[in-house]
Amino acid sequence: MKHRIVALDTTSEYGSLALVEDGATVEEVEIHSPDGFGHVLFPQLQRLLQRHDWRHELVTGYAAAAGPGSFTGVRVGLAAVKGLAEAAGARAAAVSTLRAIASFGAAARRAACIDARRGEIYGALFDAALSPLGDEMVGPLDKWLAALPPDAELLTPAPELAPGRLYTLVPRALAAAVGRLAAASLTDPAALDANYVRRSDAELFWKEL
Repeated sequence: MKHRIVALDTTSEYGSLALVEDGATVEEVEIHSPDGFGHVLFPQLQRLLQRHDWRHELVTGYAAAAGPGSFTGVRVGLAAVKGLAEAAGARAAAVSTLRAIASFGAAARRAACIDARRGEIYGALFDAALSPLGDEMVGPLDKWLAALPPDAELLTPAPELAPGRLYTLVPRALAAAVGRLAAASLTDPAALDANYVRRSDAELFWKEL
């Protein structure tokens, strides 16, 4: 039986969907939706599944990028995957956005980063097996770069974050990478959790009151 995973990434305005079969990408679709994904995600996914005659009952699992990234985007993606998996009686996985980025690297140590806004980045260091070499963080880029090992490969989909530095440019579409990584971590969809790294503005405001 073929191992089929439906994967999605809605953690930034440049989202994507992918079908991954036995570790190979069948198709990946980019979705640029600055206004969010709630109104476009399922129609796009339905068309993608129909193009390849993938029926939900034949899907092994569903996967979503779990963040860090847009709080709303992370919630939309995880809710979609949980709902689809539960309806199909399938398993699901939540994959770190930064780990998906690191999967495009080639070095023994890989430093993945994305824009976190407010003059900060989300960053994390991984080894060649994509195991984390520390906690994922949010903070100033310069401080994070200064703490990296000198041999770490810097990976980002946003080269403007690291002007003047050598970096590996990663595609903005991460759904296929999420699907490939998810194969080893499929679980009960109810167990999926978001990977926000930074607390939401609402939480920060509540603490200040």
